[in-house]
Amino acid sequence: MHERLVGWPGVSGLLAALLAVLLVAAMAPRVDADESVSGPAVPGVVLPLHTKGRWIMDARDRRVKIASVNWYGAESSDFVVGGLDRQPLARIVRLIRRSGMNSVRLPWSNELVERNPVIDPRRLAANPLLAGKRGLEVFDAVVDELGRQRLMVILDNHRSRGDWCCDEEHGDGLWHTARYPESAWLADWRAMAARYRDRPHVIGAELRNEIRPDPGLGLKPTWGSGDRRTDWRAAAERGGNAVLAVDPDLLIIVGGLDYQADLSGVPEHPVRLGRPGRLVYAAHDYPWFHPAGDLGDDAAFAVTLRKRWAFLLEEGKPHTSPVYVSEWGGCQRPSDDRTPCDRASTVFFDTFVRWARSSDVEWAYWPLNGTQSTGYSRRHGAIENWGILNPAWNGYANRRSLRQLRTILKPATEAIRRSPAASAARNGSPGALRQQRTLR
Repeated sequence: MHERLVGWPGVSGLLAALLAVLLVAAMAPRVDADESVSGPAVPGVVLPLHTKGRWIMDARDRRVKIASVNWYGAESSDFVVGGLDRQPLARIVRLIRRSGMNSVRLPWSNELVERNPVIDPRRLAANPLLAGKRGLEVFDAVVDELGRQRLMVILDNHRSRGDWCCDEEHGDGLWHTARYPESAWLADWRAMAARYRDRPHVIGAELRNEIRPDPGLGLKPTWGSGDRRTDWRAAAERGGNAVLAVDPDLLIIVGGLDYQADLSGVPEHPVRLGRPGRLVYAAHDYPWFHPAGDLGDDAAFAVTLRKRWAFLLEEGKPHTSPVYVSEWGGCQRPSDDRTPCDRASTVFFDTFVRWARSSDVEWAYWPLNGTQSTGYSRRHGAIENWGILNPAWNGYANRRSLRQLRTILKPATEAIRRSPAASAARNGSPGALRQQRTLR
């Protein structure tokens, strides 16, 4: 379908595109949503959120477990979330909600914020009311629809240039580049925080995705070194405080080094923000992060994670903090060429679910997308074989995986309840009670 639409010849092209979307939706295999998950995704959560030890709490000091899915595309050179060429926005969000997940991690690029280009109408073929809008206007529409359906949003600065992510060859390994220096990174975060300050369901800011070496700059990231060019811990403090100066209610989410797999420097050099109760650390986990012996061996798997970052979840330590595993996943269906799922990916998925169930960790599955967005090593419209949704974006790709994900949606640990007044005082905000909003 994508190749036939490349020319986009005016009105006739629009009609052809709409017809193609209808044909795909009609012919694609569909796995209907399980209606056993109903009602508000986050019933009774009172915003804003804050942290307490290793937990994330609402404004009444009740535990809120973040169970998210990543919806990528706005960080790519398409500058728009995937799937809007296949299904109406509200229908895609409804599938997220029915899955039982309570939040969405939305990647974005600095190029999206600074260029804010008009979106190619082919990428919006199933949403004609969005045609002609710029990238941030469509991003607004996505954020607003997620809020309308009572889902929380985490903003993720995924990379500087609009593209797929991540490796060393294609750059953007640090939070700054020659084209997008630290000053631009800070300014863009201030702009995004201001843009969504009045949307209380936007709860978090993940400052940068997968910090890693950048050969183009000749730099390797450090943690606590004091070198302004490489010290990610210090940069995260600058970035987090810049965001909090604009919106003091956001959670500030800071990933580790080595593609977000290493937070071992935190005990000696913790991130310190100007506002307490806002810091969440982030980790990523994928099959290739583990030695072969970990997969299927729950004890060995847990040992590896504890060494890298899961030690932060141990209560009563000076470094105890919430950890948001903001990317993890596994193969859900064969690729376009019918290559079956790699067994290591499937075993990893099962092993991670068991670990997440026992650890009660916050998480975000990668990805929602049923098809790929544009980028290096990617082809727009190709099957995204790790995606939760099918290639038509009208149902789920794998019932078994969805059932497993639903076993780690709810908190295993209930938190101590405190009065709203106590929460307001602890958050240092005399007016906090006036700002509380409930997701119902």
